[in-house]
Order: sequence, then structure tokens, then C-alpha cells
Amino acid sequence: MDNPSKFIGKNIPRSGTLEKLRGEAVFSADIELDSPLVLKALRSGRAHADVVAIDSARALGVEGVVAVFTAKDIPGKNLFGLINKDQPLLVSDKVRSIADAVALVAADSEAAANSALSAIEVTYRDLPAVFDPEEAMGPNAPRVHEKGNILSVSKVRKGDAERAFERCRSVIEKTYRTSMVEHNYLEPDAGAGFVDDDGALAVYASTQNPHYDHKELVSLLALDDDQVRVIQAVTGGGFGSKLDLNVQGFIGLALYHLKRPVRYVYSREESYLATAKRHPLLIRMKTGCDDKGRLLAMKATIICDTGAYASYGVAVANRAAVHATGPYEVENVDVQSYCVYTNRPFCGAMRGFGTPQIAFAHESQIDLHAKELSADPLEIRLLNALRPGSKTSTGQTLTSSVGITECLQALKPYYAQAVESWKKSAVNGFLKRGAGIGAMWYGIGNTGVQNPSTARVEMDLDGTVTLYTGCADIGQGSTTTLSQIVAEVLGIEPHTIRTVVGDTKYTANAGATSASRQTYISGNAVKEASEKLAEVLLTEAVNRLKSPKSSLVFASGHVFVSTNPEKRISFADLAKRIRAKGFSLSWQGFFDPVTVPLDRETGQGVPYATYAFGAQMAMVTVDVLTGEVSVEKIVAAHDVGKAIHPENVVGQLCGGVAMGVGFALMEEFEPGKTVSMKDFYIPTCADMPEVVPIIIESPEPTGPFGAKGVGEPALIPTAPAILNALADALGERIWVLPANLERVMEASIRSGNFGAVNSE
Repeated sequence: MDNPSKFIGKNIPRSGTLEKLRGEAVFSADIELDSPLVLKALRSGRAHADVVAIDSARALGVEGVVAVFTAKDIPGKNLFGLINKDQPLLVSDKVRSIADAVALVAADSEAAANSALSAIEVTYRDLPAVFDPEEAMGPNAPRVHEKGNILSVSKVRKGDAERAFERCRSVIEKTYRTSMVEHNYLEPDAGAGFVDDDGALAVYASTQNPHYDHKELVSLLALDDDQVRVIQAVTGGGFGSKLDLNVQGFIGLALYHLKRPVRYVYSREESYLATAKRHPLLIRMKTGCDDKGRLLAMKATIICDTGAYASYGVAVANRAAVHATGPYEVENVDVQSYCVYTNRPFCGAMRGFGTPQIAFAHESQIDLHAKELSADPLEIRLLNALRPGSKTSTGQTLTSSVGITECLQALKPYYAQAVESWKKSAVNGFLKRGAGIGAMWYGIGNTGVQNPSTARVEMDLDGTVTLYTGCADIGQGSTTTLSQIVAEVLGIEPHTIRTVVGDTKYTANAGATSASRQTYISGNAVKEASEKLAEVLLTEAVNRLKSPKSSLVFASGHVFVSTNPEKRISFADLAKRIRAKGFSLSWQGFFDPVTVPLDRETGQGVPYATYAFGAQMAMVTVDVLTGEVSVEKIVAAHDVGKAIHPENVVGQLCGGVAMGVGFALMEEFEPGKTVSMKDFYIPTCADMPEVVPIIIESPEPTGPFGAKGVGEPALIPTAPAILNALADALGERIWVLPANLERVMEASIRSGNFGAVNSE
């Protein structure tokens, strides 16, 4: 019989909670420095143009201005990017979007910095621009980059889709579009910098990946690794946008030249203008199934608009292709996914990496088949759901931790109640009710490439344990979860563990806080480091307690004999004895999930070692006179492997639902029109439905204590469930996200609901 967990699956207090509740948390914009200079960048305001000349003489004459930097002042390589190095810090020759920075001002005050920006004279030669990704793919389109506008093509091919369609009872071919979306975290993009006691350029940043930032700064500034230090400040949300450099490069450049403390805080308008957005996708999808509803074939073309620069575009297009089938087994698949440059703002990672967009399409298709075959939408999903032994579209055989069936089964009583009684209880003729299902799967970690993590666990001579991790906690609670893993291995209270997080001077690279990878990948690295330390402690305890290792257990900072608790030795005593013998008390852990790169022509391979699964049911009420949509309830069932901290999981589910409501109904960033929060609608507490979270635990054998991840999966099925519920209520489907008031009204008119109400 397994020993019960002491700290895994327990709701311990989260790290940093009290500081945030008391207003004591120090965010990037709050860091105290000695008379820091204010930094401001001059943005081009042009979508596509040659830079003919930059004259900063007048700006340098503004009182309080210390320096004006241009591309010629960058000592290293003036290109950065998460996957493709195609984005300049300061443009030297050609601007490709209205957000491109051409100069950087350092001044004593914000007023002086703004005056200097107005005084810089830039001469441009405008060039033809392209804003539509399909147009950009044409042979005569203006070239955003010299190598062409098609950045990448991802293919997934399995079986023979065309022949399979010939034997399908139901064949449905539709086109779907999703919107560009702003991340809209409440904390502004901000950072601060100074020269530390060792002479290194120290940059505090609101970031999701301090070690990536460090690597880019070293390259931009042509410095050695130890000459740059990046420290993750308390971060007020990221959702993917803070994977890209925002202020870090500017701070590093100013520090390099001036050796004075500096600060850069984006206004909300600059955040909207200059940071990454969610990729808008155009999806043409054709699916076919037999007379029982079993999916036989899928064909899809995906066009992913990455804007002016690549950022995570290749990864988004690739993941969308891999996940195009949804959590269903389909024998015949033909998917092509294009990542395309345009002169629009650049798009990057945003919670889900293209999977929320593709889920809108594949879940709409499932409901359309159910309607055509008069099948139950939930049952048709159960019929097709992946299970142990299933082969995915990339040819990967799933062996364990495939909890989609359990997630769908968990929705059954709620869905039955919604269909059988709730929908029928609407009293006004202009109020229509609908219920819808959305399901998802999500590969944990990066797609078909190495994405390792490292961690270090160290014991002091007094027995205190310190965890060193580069894993950026951006509000998801990773520091707490990783501490629980250390605590479980060593049998000590999590609150006694010291943590050093996200400081490149002291922590090794844990990879990005993205792709829902940290609990699984960094959790395994932390577990391995803790187990190495535990092994050293147990080995020394055997000598001192004269008992076999199998009889020894950890508890409360001691090792004791399980059959004789009085026979014990403290961690402090063990630490002193181990050190005296010259052995280490500092151990590093490493984990890189086993994957197989995808074949370029067929997409066959093993893109992820494990997958998260989930299903949600939405209940909506629609006012067909006004177009107002009220999401009444979301039931969210998610397979997380093992919930290390259940309240954290519930928090992720509720937060994911909130973001999913926005993606479904209101969030649409329009370049040139959406300037700040007054132009961008996001859910408020008044828009939040009742959320019923259901945690499904299908343990992952390779995960730390069986855990996988839930950060991004929590969002993915929400919009599909809501759109299917809207179609159920209106009798008419919406093909473009968001399903805002105007689109709901159009659907209502097409369905005849609006006219029917007016005639009553």
C-alpha cells in the first residue's frame, strides 16, 4: 500500500499571497532606485517604410535629456526573437509595423523624455504595406521580410483523407476566423536596471523567462554571460506576452552606455501598441464521419497571421496543426498550417498557442455532425474520444493518462439537466437558452523539441533547505507547487523552505513559463534534485542510526527509524557530518521530456510526452432583441494528472473560464483603432458565470507524483462550449470570433428569431 502524501494534493498557503494582500509586493514599476533616468522609445507610426535619416540634435538640446540612442549605438547583434531572430531592438533601415522603435531617449524626467521624443526628426520613405495574410501569401504582395512572407508551413498527414471522405455519411466543410487579442494583464510592462556590486548590468523585469532575456541581452550588448544579470520582479500576469522582450533590451542598452540606474514603464497605450497579440487564425476545415458518427477523415488549411515579426508564430502554427483533430482519434488527416508575415503588430504566445483557435473549429464541426446525424453532442464526442492505445494524428500511440472520457462523463448529469429542464424554463419569447459542449487536448511543453529544466536544492549546515529555480512565477503559483515537491521528498514543511527564483546570477535555466510546462518539467527537475539530496542524507543516517535504508523515513527535519521514532538524527547533524566528509549538500536536478521531432513532410513523430485533457459545458441565455448574451454556468472538468495544489487548479480553471468568455464574446484587437482599455472589452465580474470546477486525476507516470499541467487547458474549451451553446439557442451558428453583439444579432436575424419575436 502506498504511503499517503504529506504535502502533495494539499492546499497550503501560496507563496507571496500575504505580500500581495498587504500591498507589499514589489513590482517592476515599484523598485526603488537612486535617481533613475526615465526611458522612452520613439515608435515609427508607419506600417512599412524605409528609414532615410534620424536627426536627434534638437532632442539632445532638451533640458534634462541625457542621451538619445539609435541602432548604431547597439554594440552587439541588433536582432532578437524567441525562435527566429528577425526583430531589431531599434530599427536602422526599414520599419515593418507602426510599433517599431527607431530611437531611445534617456532623461531626468518623464516630461523631458516626452519632449525629446517630439523633437527627434525621422525621415521616412513609405512603402506598400500588406495587412491581409492571404494577400501576403500571393506572389506580388509587398515583402515584409526579404526571404518572403511565408515564415513556415507545418504539415500533418496520416492515411488518405481524400479517399476516406468518399465513404463518409456526413461531410462538413466550413470556414472559421478568430480575432487578434490583447493580453491585457493589469500590471504594465515595466523594468528597472542598475549596475550591481560585481559590475554586472542588473535588469529587473516583469518577465516569463529571465534566462531567455539574459541570453538576448548578452547578444544585443556583446557581453559575457556574467556581465549581465536578469532578475524576475514580482510579475502581475503575463499570459504569454511577457515571453517576448518588452523593456529589457532598452534598459540594457541604456545601462551599457550610461552606467546609471534607469527605469522604463510602458503606458497602457504603449503596451497596446508594442506588445505581442494572440494570432488571428483563418481555418478552413473539412471533416467526415460514418453513419454512427465515428470520425473518418479531416482536412484543414490554417493561415496564421504573425504580423511583422515571428515571435512564437512558428510554434503557434505548428501546434494548431498538431491539435487540429481535437481530442479524437481520426485515421485519415491532412493539415497544412501557414505562418505568414504581414505589416500588422507582431503576434506571439498567448495562453494556448493556437489551440483555443483551432478548438473553436473542431468543436463546431463535431456539433454540426451531431445535428446532421441527429446524434447527441456529448455521445458523439465519447464515441470518438482518444483513449489508451489510440494513435494521434502524428502517429503517436497514447499509453496512459488519457482522461478525456472521464472529463466528458463528468459533464453528463449537468448536460442532461440543462437539456431536459433548464433550457425549457425560459419564460420570455425573446429569451433563448442553449447548452453546449467543448472538449480539448493540449500537449505539455514545446512541440517536438528539447525543452529541459534544471533546478538546485541545497542544505545549509543548520539543516535549512533552499530551492533555486529559474521558473518564473507569474501568478500561477509555481513557487508554491515546487516547494511542495521538495517538502514531499524531504518530509519538511513547505513554509520552511527558502526559495531563490528567477535570478540568472543564482538560478539555472528552467525554460519558459509557457506551454503549461513548469509543473511537469520543472517539477520533475526539482524532484530529482531533492531525491539526490535525500539519498545523501539517508546514506549518512544509515551509518549513524545503524539501521537499513529501507527502514528510514523523513519527518520534521529529521531522519528516524520507522519502527522506533525515538531513534532519530536531525538534518543539521547530518549536514555537518556530510560536509566534514567532503561531500556535497547541493544537488542539481534535470528533466527533459522524451519527444521525437516531427517529420517536415508528414508531421509524424512524438511532439509531447504527455497531454492534458478537458471538457466544458456552457449554459447561455440570449436576448434576441438586443443581442445580449449571458453565460449562466460553465462546468469545467479537466484531467490534470495529479493536482499537487487543488486550490491552485481551481483558480486556473476559473481564470481560464474568464479568459475564455472574453475570447468567445468580446475581445477583438483592431490595429489603429484599439488604443487602450477604453477600446477593448474584457469580462468583468458581472460577466462571469457560475463555474463548477471538476478535477479529474489520471496520473501521468512520468510526471512528478503523477502531475501534468492545467494553465492553458483551462481556457481552451470555454469558447467552443459557449459558441455551441449559442448555436443551440439561436438555431444558427456564428463562424467568426468574437461572437459580439452585432454578430449575435446577425445570426438571430438569419435564424428568424428576431422576426418571429417582432411579429408576436
